[in-house]
Formats: sequence, C-alpha cells, structure tokens
Amino acid sequence: MSEQHLYDLIIVGAGPAGLSAGLYAGRATLDTLIIEGDTVGGQVTTTSVVYNYPAVEKVDGTQLMNQMQHQVADFGVTIKHDQITNYDVSGEIKTLTGQSGQTYQARSVIIATGANPRKVGFPGEDEFRGRGIAYCSTCDGELFTGLQIFVVGGGYAAAEEADYLSRFGKHVTVLVRGDHFTCPPLTAARALNNPKVSVEYNTEVKRVDGDDYLTSATLVNNKTGKETVYHVDEGDNTFGMFIYVGTQPATQHLNGVIDLDQAGYIKTDDEGATNVPGVYAAGDVIVKPLRQIITAAADGATAATAAEAYVTAQKQKQGIPIRAAVAKKPTKTVGQTSQLDQQETVAPHQGNWLTPDIDQQLRPIFDRLTKDITFQVNTNDSDLSQQLVSFVTEFVDLDDHFSLTTVKGDGQYLPMLKLLDAAGHDTGLHYAGIPTGHELNSLVLGVYNIAGPGQTIAPEMVDRIKQLGPVDIRIGVSLTCHFCPDVVAACQRMASLNPGITATMIDLQHFPELRKDKKIMSVPATMIGDDPVIFGSQSLEELVAAVEQHEN
Repeated sequence: MSEQHLYDLIIVGAGPAGLSAGLYAGRATLDTLIIEGDTVGGQVTTTSVVYNYPAVEKVDGTQLMNQMQHQVADFGVTIKHDQITNYDVSGEIKTLTGQSGQTYQARSVIIATGANPRKVGFPGEDEFRGRGIAYCSTCDGELFTGLQIFVVGGGYAAAEEADYLSRFGKHVTVLVRGDHFTCPPLTAARALNNPKVSVEYNTEVKRVDGDDYLTSATLVNNKTGKETVYHVDEGDNTFGMFIYVGTQPATQHLNGVIDLDQAGYIKTDDEGATNVPGVYAAGDVIVKPLRQIITAAADGATAATAAEAYVTAQKQKQGIPIRAAVAKKPTKTVGQTSQLDQQETVAPHQGNWLTPDIDQQLRPIFDRLTKDITFQVNTNDSDLSQQLVSFVTEFVDLDDHFSLTTVKGDGQYLPMLKLLDAAGHDTGLHYAGIPTGHELNSLVLGVYNIAGPGQTIAPEMVDRIKQLGPVDIRIGVSLTCHFCPDVVAACQRMASLNPGITATMIDLQHFPELRKDKKIMSVPATMIGDDPVIFGSQSLEELVAAVEQHEN
C-alpha cells in the first residue's frame, strides 16, 4: 500500500477566497489541493451581475469565478470535489476526511468554506420553497417571467438582484426591514432608479400562504403595526419572493476544532491565522465587517502568504527542501462551473456547440475512457430534436469510444438522449432537452462514470446504492442553474451503479407541463418516483437516503 500523499497546503472551499488562496499558493510553488463540496465559485455563481470588482465594469458572477478557476489551474493547483466532514488538525500533520470516505493530509490548511443564504424564518418560508420562495435569482428568475416578484432584504444583494429580476417579473417590490438600504447609494440606486422596482421600507413578511403555489403574503409595517395582505394578481398562478437577508457561516463541522464566535464565524488574526497553528481561514466564513468578493479574495491572498511562511519554517526545521518542483501546467479544468457561459439557452442556436477550447478541456477526461458508449437520441418532429441531434453529433466526434444512433421516440419527454453501454444496454442516464450550459458537466461526468474509472465514492456508499430497488428519478433543471449539475451527476452516479435506477435530466424550459403538474418554481427539483418534489442542492448521501426512505 502506497504512502498517503502529504500536501503543503489544503484549501477547503473554492469560492473567491479559496481560489485566491490557491492562486497565491500555486505561484509560491506550494504543493496545493483545493477541495470543494458544492459549486466551484461559491455564492458568487448565484450573483447575476458583479458591478464592483476592480477593473471590471460588470461581469457575470459565474464568468468571474471561471476566470479565477482558470488562473488557479494554470499554476498547477488541483480542485477536487468532496465534502469535508471531519478535521483532525491538532498535530503538525493535518488530516481531513471527506464525505467520500477519503482522507487528505497536509502541513497546513486554509478554511474558506464561505457562508450560505440565511432564512428569514416566517411561517410558510420552508413550506413554499420551490413553489414561490427562492434564494437564487440566476437559478430561478426566469421561472417567474411575467409575474409579480418580491425581494426581501435591504443590502447589496437585495438592491442588485431586484434590478436583475426586473427583466423577468412584471414588477418587483423590495421589502426593506429598516428605513433605508444598508448598501452604498450607488448600489441602492440600481433598485431605486429602476421604473419596474418599488421599495417598501419598515416592512417585514409576517407569513406566506397558498395551496400548491404561493398565493398570498401578509406584510407588516414594523413602525405602525399595520398589516397588509398581498393576493396573487388575477390570472396568475403564483408570485415570487426572493430572500436576501444575509448569510450563515458553513462551520458546522468545526465546533470544538477551532475558535468560533457566537454566530459561528471563525476568529482569525490579521494574517488569517486561527488559534490552531498551521490552520488559517479566509472569506465570508471569518469574523469581519465587510463580506464582498474583493475582501474574500484579499483574505485568501493573506492566508496563503501566511501559510507559505508557516510551511517554509516547518520544512526548515525538519531539513526538507523548501520548494517543490514546479508542476507541469495542466489542461484547464472543467470543475463545477460551466465553461459555456454564452450557451445557456438552446434556441436559437447558430454555429458550433463545442469550441476547440472545450475540446481541449475535455481531452484529459476522455483519455481515461476504456469502454464504448452509444448516444441514442429519441427524436420527434420538433426543432429542439434537430438541435439535440446536432449537438450530439458534435459531441460524439470528440472521441473514438462514442457513436450515435437515432430512433423515433415514443416516450413522455422528447427529444431525449440516452446513454447505452458497450453491449447496447440502457444505462439509465437520460437527458430530456440539450445538456449544454452548466449541464455539459453532468453529461461529461455521466460518460466518465460509464466508460471510464468513474467518480470515487466510499465502498459503503456503493453497497447502499447497489441495494436500492428499482426507481425512476427525474431532475428538473434550468441551464442557468449552477447547483443543478451536481444533483444530476449524483443521481446519475447512482444509475451507473444500479441497473434498476434511471436518472433523467429534464430542462424545464421545454417541458412546462411537468412544471405545472409538479408545481415547480425553483431548481434543482428532484422527483423520486411519485414522492413530493425535493428542492435545492442535495448531496449523494442525501439523495441515497431519500431513495431509501422512498422504499420504506
């Protein structure tokens, strides 16, 4: 058994803080690994447009994070997808354990796990999540086209996302708890100067109600106590309410490991050092007065510089060479964010689907394939069907293991792409619609899991998956959703291991009848058999547990 690799530095989290730390560590030739449990880019990928990053007038949040990710890859830093669930950092060698069961060792650690959207807590908020209540404008905004939209909050995100959501909703009303926006005037002006946006100050949500969808909201003026009730406009089925009231730190696995404040944020000094030697923290997860992309990036640079000094001193003490050999510049990764930012919709489409740059990024993955795959397109007479055949034709040309066949489809969700194994058997990995945009990631992972080594998961998890009974899983997605590919990939990993499971990605833009039938107003929307829809990002563990519950 080979000795476990010892990194100079492990960075937990691949948001702006983690990527910035990776950039500085890579430049310093530290042997560095970044581990991300969710989406590379973090919460920035849920931001429609970033207006306040220096030297960039405005940029899509995902695009900005992709550019950071490319820079990190250029310096030889690897990004691995796993969720760290245990930290053993008291000794000189730090050991981290992932949800996959794999352990990782390093001389130093930077925790950059960020923070997650905070809930308000009013009655009905959880009940109507995915059926009117939402937290991500870029994921769900288009689902509220032509409807009334409320935005709850009074900071940066509320003002900026209200402006963004106005392109979808017929009107946007911002509900501000205080008597003014807490963000700078120029940011607030994006909402205040937008003719499709109005603002109600000193206003809070008391409760929301409805049947299948959100249909009413009771609002209260916290100065006068006066209550008003908004009922859904005549002719509309629902309305949207997007929540932007701050974040809560992702430190659930760090209690008792390092010092946290009462709110759960990590305490650090000016260099990002925690109370544990060799452990640093950066970004939205730490105690700080301002949580912005630029401050997170600065935190990452500071922490990486301090970690380099720590590792250098440790190596000098032990007589180990200071600098590692500079890693060969790798091909840029296809990580958890899309490399097709300009192809998030499938119609109208002109030109090639896959650029030479995409081909170059996919080559290291396809070089590891050992088995043949048939891409079977179940067609109908629609323009979308012709586009799917066009896309798949380009995709199969990327590797000799791929072949294409088309058949006249008779199923419910057409057109549909099905992946068949070398023997021609249906693997259960299906795509209703065209898996471009962010869903290109799930298609690539699906191919890798069928024809290559497959994603590594813990043996006990493999056993649980293989013991599951037959089940049909459908995942409703939007091609602009940054969280959807991880859910699709996890469900399809289950299908790749268990022939009784089918996992179908469904682009809801093209299947409005499913949206209406299942009352879906948010993605990802996971449907396990006929069970209630599960909204939001789900880990493999959570999805396997949901299938097990479905069987009981």
